[in-house]
Amino acid sequence: MTKESKQAVVEALSSLLASSYTLYLKTHNYHWNVTGPMFTTLHTLFEAQYTELATAVDEIAERIRALGAFAPGSYSTFAKLSTVKEETGRPEAKEMIRVLVSDQEAVTSSARRVIEAAEASNDQASADLGTRRIEVHEKSAWMLRSHLE
Repeated sequence: MTKESKQAVVEALSSLLASSYTLYLKTHNYHWNVTGPMFTTLHTLFEAQYTELATAVDEIAERIRALGAFAPGSYSTFAKLSTVKEETGRPEAKEMIRVLVSDQEAVTSSARRVIEAAEASNDQASADLGTRRIEVHEKSAWMLRSHLE
């Protein structure tokens, strides 16, 4: 890997980390604050999703470290790097679902950028991480969308 190609992978991973962490925080927020007739179902689903994200952010950060870079770790840096925007209100349950579907899709796009950068750098480990993240986020989006039908 060249220094430049490694930097491109680190930047893509940093955006994925920031987006995943922001999605984690938003999903946890919704878990705490969801109300209505779908409360139990959504409370449980949101918990499963934020728990998975908590593990994912650690794996992503550790990959950045394995590449010899430092992982971003502040809210202000995450806000700059994330494709997911923080939640400042408390939407109704169905709107929470719609927002999370969109955010899952945004994180999927971030993971695709990791794969593109990793493949250009011949970095199979980062490409694999991106592929695994796509699988998780596509499944999460599907599970969320099924509540809107």
